Amino acid sequence: MLKRGLFQRPREIAMATKVRVAKAADVPIGEARVIDTAGRPIALVNAEGTFYAVDNTCLHRGGPVGEGELDGTVLTCPWHGWRWEVTTGANTNNPAVKLACYPVTVENGEVYVEI
Repeated sequence: MLKRGLFQRPREIAMATKVRVAKAADVPIGEARVIDTAGRPIALVNAEGTFYAVDNTCLHRGGPVGEGELDGTVLTCPWHGWRWEVTTGANTNNPAVKLACYPVTVENGEVYVEI
């Protein structure tokens, strides 16, 4: 609710940028790669033939999630074993805790992430 005499400016909406990050063949099924896109570390995951991109920084202690083991669609941080569902970014023990997820597309064998 606005107070009398005050106004709110509309929030500016940032447009996502589509960035080519890898060749699809460079990330085999069941593996993840850490990519640096616009200064942001992202874990690019090929889970069961579908690509996902999540923030590479574990919310527990800042570990490199993309360097962990992938089991189906669950990526485990190599530092302390926190497990993340890559389809949603949710922590498997506490789904309210989530890594940022980024839209991924594959076109002509190239993988693109929107950041």
